Amino acid sequence: MNTTRAVEVGVGLFIAAGLGALFVLAMKVSNLSTFSQADGYEVIARFENIGGLKVRSPVTAGGVRIGRVAAIAYDSERYEAVVRLAIEPQFDRLPRDTSASIFTAGLLGEQYIGLEPGGDDRFLEPGGEIKITQSALVLEQIVGKFLFSKAAEGQTEGQTEGQTE
Repeated sequence: MNTTRAVEVGVGLFIAAGLGALFVLAMKVSNLSTFSQADGYEVIARFENIGGLKVRSPVTAGGVRIGRVAAIAYDSERYEAVVRLAIEPQFDRLPRDTSASIFTAGLLGEQYIGLEPGGDDRFLEPGGEIKITQSALVLEQIVGKFLFSKAAEGQTEGQTEGQTE
């Protein structure tokens, strides 16, 4: 009877360790355990289309994560998405003519914002705005434009063949 009790305790400990590992993994994947919004400073960027960008998505410069997306809102007067970027305090020397683009990690991966520093001698202030932005490329729109252009080509070829006969 002692051996069955030992097996039950062992299985219980194994399940508890597995649940703990899943919790740690979930925290790492959701990025809740890193970068509090109290640190650093915020700047905003406006985009026509943010695609699948989410709050807490990475903000990178030169491939290095320098912050996170703090909030996303919609400006109904300018018809643009307003993205607040929380930049870590050690990266406080971004030139005022820095540009922001929305990229996708891999073919179908998560979206993030990549910053490209400019050459201005003055730096972005907390609460400042990144003026030069490039919206996300939406795969569905690209495929739709490609198919539409191919259909239009086929239609024009059919019309010219009919005219030559």
